[in-house]
Amino acid sequence: MNRRRQKIGLLWALFALTVSLAACGSAESTEAASGIKIGVTLYDQYDTYISGLMESFNAYAAEKAEDTGTAINVEVYNASDSQSTQNEQVEKMMEDGCDVICVNLVDRTEPTVIIDLAEKNQVPIIFFNRELVEEDLERWEQLYYVGSEAYESGIMQGQLVADAYEADPSMDKNGDGVLQYVILEGEAGHQDAIMRTEFSVSTIMDSGIEVEKLSYAIANWNRAQAQTKMAQMLAQYGDAIELVLANNDDMALGAIDELKAEEVPMEDWPAIVGIDGTDVGVEAVLAGEMIGTVYQDGDGQAREMLNLAFALSTNGDLSGLDLQDGKYIRLPHHIITAETLAEEAAEAEDTADRSEQE
Repeated sequence: MNRRRQKIGLLWALFALTVSLAACGSAESTEAASGIKIGVTLYDQYDTYISGLMESFNAYAAEKAEDTGTAINVEVYNASDSQSTQNEQVEKMMEDGCDVICVNLVDRTEPTVIIDLAEKNQVPIIFFNRELVEEDLERWEQLYYVGSEAYESGIMQGQLVADAYEADPSMDKNGDGVLQYVILEGEAGHQDAIMRTEFSVSTIMDSGIEVEKLSYAIANWNRAQAQTKMAQMLAQYGDAIELVLANNDDMALGAIDELKAEEVPMEDWPAIVGIDGTDVGVEAVLAGEMIGTVYQDGDGQAREMLNLAFALSTNGDLSGLDLQDGKYIRLPHHIITAETLAEEAAEAEDTADRSEQE
């Protein structure tokens, strides 16, 4: 995370980069005299995780431009959760001469229009973060995916809960030997949401902990929606809720917002876990409001996506990239708790001390 902040600090190098952020389906950019043009379309630019990923992407683009002497022009569009809008954006970026287009799909099951446009215009597409169906990615050789395995984050979230329960059995507030839980799920039918939920719960159960699902709610990865859903579940189940499994940090924070709004003392809160490791999520972990989160390496995704886009836009040499099956670049997850953060801080301080001594 410190590395990500350092990368963001490289934005001063924008003399070599023209970046525009467009909302509601429009974009403006100043064409560089020479260099490459990378188009990006986001399912929702206001998603906390995606916003952070794009900050890192822009910072890496600035760094790459400075290191290589190649001007990099980035056009960014916001699809505002509309697949038809995103399709139109991709078509416009092709008309504008983008060398490669990075697509954060609105609907992972509807990439056909984009793929057909890509093949027709011979423009490579890098899908990222929201994984499309494998068969669709195989439809043309110039289609790629950068992201993480959804099931892995679910396993780690479940392990986080199991470890926390072993360390503090008082998570079982009513002492019945069963963890009563609720789920805040990302999207109805979305693969990442399904996998995160399924593997989180199965991992908890596989660890030997008995669980009981009280309720679940779709909150569309959104903090405000999660707060509303949490209010409804609290009204129905109250302090019987011992665990909140949220598919991402924003929804975990929405649950926290509602607990605060109802002035529930923190010692009476259910255990809350998220996924993504956003800065605001990490702050909640440090504050003791979440027992932990699972870091999805948005900084790494941004770096690998930029390197892949640059290679495709220049000489096309992909040999230096960690491509799996010639199509996929996957970044690992890791668990974040107050303890792991303290260990990382101690290691960083120790490294700094050694550097000063040298």
